[in-house]
Amino acid sequence: MFARKGGATHMRWGRIYLRAFAVVYLSGVALVVSRGPQLVHLLVPGSIAAVSAVAGFRARRRPRPTLHLLGMAGSYVGMLTAFYVDNGPKLPGWRLLPPVTFWFLPTLVALPFAVLALRRHSRDPAAIRLS
Repeated sequence: MFARKGGATHMRWGRIYLRAFAVVYLSGVALVVSRGPQLVHLLVPGSIAAVSAVAGFRARRRPRPTLHLLGMAGSYVGMLTAFYVDNGPKLPGWRLLPPVTFWFLPTLVALPFAVLALRRHSRDPAAIRLS
């Protein structure tokens, strides 16, 4: 995400990210299938992340980077959400937070960064606001 957009480094790391993401998602689905109903709730953020990753990857060649940026960021946030929902109550410090926090905190933290990135890469930065 920090490499020059459209450059060889950005594209190479994008492919690596997508492959690693696919491994994480498929192993998550395998865990849900093997453990049954106790992990089925993790399919929601994981599947949203997978759809976002595919949409973002497919939009990479479009003239406007909005869908690509949102898709890739959404896939990352979705996987972080699944991680925190599953592991947050076991992490030091995090276990003090109410469980609903793990569902929304990754999105709340990522939203300002996504808006900044959209403004930076938009043709009309004033059109993209948080409010």
